[in-house]
Amino acid sequence: MSSELFETQMSSPVGQLRLIADNEALVAICWLDDCKTPYASQQYTHSNEHHLLLQTRHELNQYFNHERQCFDVPTKFLKGTDFQKQVWQALCEIERGKTTSYGILATHIDRPKAVRAVATAIAHNPLSIIVPCHRVVGKQGDLRGFAGGLKNKQYLLDLEQE
Repeated sequence: MSSELFETQMSSPVGQLRLIADNEALVAICWLDDCKTPYASQQYTHSNEHHLLLQTRHELNQYFNHERQCFDVPTKFLKGTDFQKQVWQALCEIERGKTTSYGILATHIDRPKAVRAVATAIAHNPLSIIVPCHRVVGKQGDLRGFAGGLKNKQYLLDLEQE
């Protein structure tokens, strides 16, 4: 049984973000030009007053202003395969200010040969920023694909170093 989803947009230092929630949890933070996450191509009930969207906006603003390091808003992976959800959950274990590689993440979830599948799952992460896919880099430490663009990925990594 699916529940109604609500959305709003917010301005941020990394551009406009779409926030999407049901009545229990935040389910997506999308970039406006996103075409990969499960929520990107659909429209939902617009709400500037939904309590979880307001909480998310507040917490993201605190994060961007160096006033918050961890997020308290409840989240859930409403869509996605079991494998994708496993990868997304593993992303949550990467500490702020740290990075890891796609290969190390694949090994961490006991799928060392699934590096490309891990990268594809990361590309479909519905909760950008809060589920920190920006903390995954190439094995040489180089920046690799990011739905918000490499400039924004670098911005988020720099923000978390301060």
